[in-house]
Amino acid sequence: MEKRKTIFNYISEVFAVYGIIVTIYVLLSLFIGDYVGEYSSMFRLGNKGLSNATLLQLLLLATIIIAVRNVFLTDRWIKRMSIILRNILFFITIIVVMIIMIVSFDWFPVNDWQAWVGFLISYTVSMGVSVLVSRLKERAENDKLQVALDKYNKK
Repeated sequence: MEKRKTIFNYISEVFAVYGIIVTIYVLLSLFIGDYVGEYSSMFRLGNKGLSNATLLQLLLLATIIIAVRNVFLTDRWIKRMSIILRNILFFITIIVVMIIMIVSFDWFPVNDWQAWVGFLISYTVSMGVSVLVSRLKERAENDKLQVALDKYNKK
């Protein structure tokens, strides 16, 4: 059973996700920032860094990801829905949010189909990595609990 969370738990989750997102974008800005600076509002500073506006947009994205994760991927709100359906709804909601942010913040030209293909590929890869990491973490936790249960049963 999950222990009761406080606002500080949510804040730490937001900043953990934010740290990962910002790190990825800092690396992207170092490698491709000068090439896409005129193309994407996120990389206007080229390889010199990310603007305050971009950092705040990424913070908003991290906050929304954690809020949506807490709705769909914990038992607090939705208890009777299968985990597969909850994951699908989570990923669909996040992609819709990101599309809204792409259009609202001009992350890349909306009429460029190549940019959309790149976005969908990068989103799919990052979600795949996320699912893999979550599964590995879950498996490690299950193995740890099984060892503790076996130890308890031997007594």
